[in-house]
Amino acid sequence: MKRCHIAYLACTAALVGSGLGAAPAAAAQRMLVVRPGESIQKAVDAAQPGDTVLVLAGTYHESVKISTPWVTLRGVGSATVIEPDATKAPAKAPAKTSTKTSAKDSAKDSTKDADSCAEGGNGICVVGTKTKNIEGVTVADLMVTGFSRTGVFGMATDRMRVHGVYAYKNGVWGIAQERSVRGVLRYNYARDNGDAGLFLANTVKEEAGAYDSGQTRVEYNRLEDNRIGITVRRLRNLTVAGNYVTGNCAGVFVVGDENQPKAGDLTVARNRVTGNNKSCPKTERLPALQGSGIVLTGTEKTRVTRNLVADNSGTSPLSGGIVLFKSFVGVTSDQNRIDTNAMENNSPADLVNTDTGKNNAFERNSCRASKPAGLC
Repeated sequence: MKRCHIAYLACTAALVGSGLGAAPAAAAQRMLVVRPGESIQKAVDAAQPGDTVLVLAGTYHESVKISTPWVTLRGVGSATVIEPDATKAPAKAPAKTSTKTSAKDSAKDSTKDADSCAEGGNGICVVGTKTKNIEGVTVADLMVTGFSRTGVFGMATDRMRVHGVYAYKNGVWGIAQERSVRGVLRYNYARDNGDAGLFLANTVKEEAGAYDSGQTRVEYNRLEDNRIGITVRRLRNLTVAGNYVTGNCAGVFVVGDENQPKAGDLTVARNRVTGNNKSCPKTERLPALQGSGIVLTGTEKTRVTRNLVADNSGTSPLSGGIVLFKSFVGVTSDQNRIDTNAMENNSPADLVNTDTGKNNAFERNSCRASKPAGLC
């Protein structure tokens, strides 16, 4: 359970995140305390902008939907556990297909009804509307586990903060955010989730160009033993920095496709991406995954810099330390910059470029082997 680790993350997040996600100064601020046997949802429904719902140590069998802006839902660390209500039958988890396929299947049920957080198989839902984002919600310092789809799911959010959350053994995603801006996912621990530990996307319900995420930040998270550690799909203006990504089938995926605007114009920096050698079977859209560190596919103007990428080894077409891969719909990666990374013991090579895109730069990287030769 790594309680010491998540407790550390929660404490650190509280220090770093102090002042973040606060309601406007004029709003009243109350503390609503939930004790074992009481309903978290009832307290959330009673909360007003600026209020904090504090959930004490215990196991709570329910899903929680937050629709009031500037509300904080906070536990006391991994001793606050949110699990499914066994008396309610959640939606059946989709088969593990590609990132795109499983995400689409998941989101159809997760978002078809704003009030169906539990029915959609999700633990905590923060959901705005088609015309208005929900602002300033914080979810912090708790464990969410065992849900058939997503532990914490945000849709149409603005400045949503998720920190110190332990998302463990959820069917698809640990923590997910769609069609959202200015989010901060920080100091979370996502482990043993069926698809991505952290998943961020424009929308998975329809084809659309990349979405400007408004400088969303994904920082200082630990992603372990998932199918993919972090997936960033069809987004722009985002930073993935300082994360520890290990033991997944693939570490970090930055994914684009044929839609316009193109995915990219983002930064992947100072992450430790090591030993992502778990084996995941092939799907309808992807080959088997194993040994992928950082993968860019169908992206532009993305900078990958100052990462430590080591000991990722596999025989998949996507295997290697840092990999540029032409997307499966034929879109090239262009004008990306891979510089000042430290790489070692990745197989088939530290740097792999199987893309035919233009103006991709490989500069000042510390590595021993590349495909094709000469990139190190």
